[in-house]
Amino acid sequence: MRNIKVISVSFLLLYPLFTLAQSSKKKIEKRPVYEFQMDIPCYVDSLQAELTYPLSRQNNSQLPLDEWKEKARQQVRTCMMTPPKRTDFNPQVVATEQRKGYKAMKIAFNVNAYSRIVAYVLVPDGKGPFPAIQLLHDHGAHLLIGKEKMIKPFDEDTLIINDANRWADQLYEGQFIGDELAQRGYVVIATDAPMWGERGRKEGVDRNRYDIIAGNMMMLGRNLCAFMHYDDLAVTDFLKTLDKVDRKRMGCMGCSMGAYRAWMLAALSDDIHATAAVCWMTTTKAQLSLNNKRKENGGFANCIPGLRQWMDYPHIASLACPNAMLLINGKQDHLFSTEGALSAFGQMREVWRGEKVDDLLFTELWDIPHSCGKAVQMRVFNFFDEQLKKK
Repeated sequence: MRNIKVISVSFLLLYPLFTLAQSSKKKIEKRPVYEFQMDIPCYVDSLQAELTYPLSRQNNSQLPLDEWKEKARQQVRTCMMTPPKRTDFNPQVVATEQRKGYKAMKIAFNVNAYSRIVAYVLVPDGKGPFPAIQLLHDHGAHLLIGKEKMIKPFDEDTLIINDANRWADQLYEGQFIGDELAQRGYVVIATDAPMWGERGRKEGVDRNRYDIIAGNMMMLGRNLCAFMHYDDLAVTDFLKTLDKVDRKRMGCMGCSMGAYRAWMLAALSDDIHATAAVCWMTTTKAQLSLNNKRKENGGFANCIPGLRQWMDYPHIASLACPNAMLLINGKQDHLFSTEGALSAFGQMREVWRGEKVDDLLFTELWDIPHSCGKAVQMRVFNFFDEQLKKK
């Protein structure tokens, strides 16, 4: 009897694990008739055919560049819905750290009327003013860190340091882009996007909650993705207030979602004079396709309501013309096809060429996966040196 009791107790202890394993293998229920496949509508081709992009530069070539940009930017902002209220930055340096050739600072400031955030700011040793780069971190379905993906963390808790090092190894070949730029003589700033790092959930990190939170923001008449862009614009304005920054030599850079944020920022701000975007450029036709088995995985992180009725991705990025831009996509990138990248690059070249500044647009395909290794970073560094240091 004693053995039976032991077995019974053991089974009771293991039963929750057994039932969890069984539930995880639960067969997905399906109906023989359906309307969606691969997370996109089965009638995607019909919807694609209705997209005419009336505010693309190609459909407004008769307008002077400035008039087209003003008209198109207004529509982008309309689709971005109501912006967050702005208030005084009221900055406060909360920590400093001397690093090799530059000083690292944590600066708290009001990015909008609702959120006081902490930026990592790197300032080269010396008199200045210096050219400045705004770094936009990636998505990666990894939300525990944000700014720490781009700039080496301060001497804080081990969890964040270890996580940042692992992420740098995974996507950036073990190198923190911001620290490299600071050593090369640039003021650098990086902040967390909403839902990343110190702007996450009280309950903890859960990628699956992002879409629910975005939906709740929509219920409030706001758009979470747009808030990210509005905050990026506010950070640009904050960067201009720093004494060591040369306001006429400012650029931005990012990889993956950071690349998307970078060309969006350049499209909406005349203060960004040079932009480097790695592994995020395509067309809607190439990105949403049942035939090519392509879909957009970013979800609400790069979703602005109704915007595709007016412009496609390359049309929006072209609002950065006539400023300098470097776009790099990977031939091995599982998220963006070569076909989509080449089509987008061609449409953008038309715009820069039409303004006779095609020497300021660089579109490159590298034999790389979705990543930003040291060789790509060196290309970005040289691009910024050429565009922001030799003027």
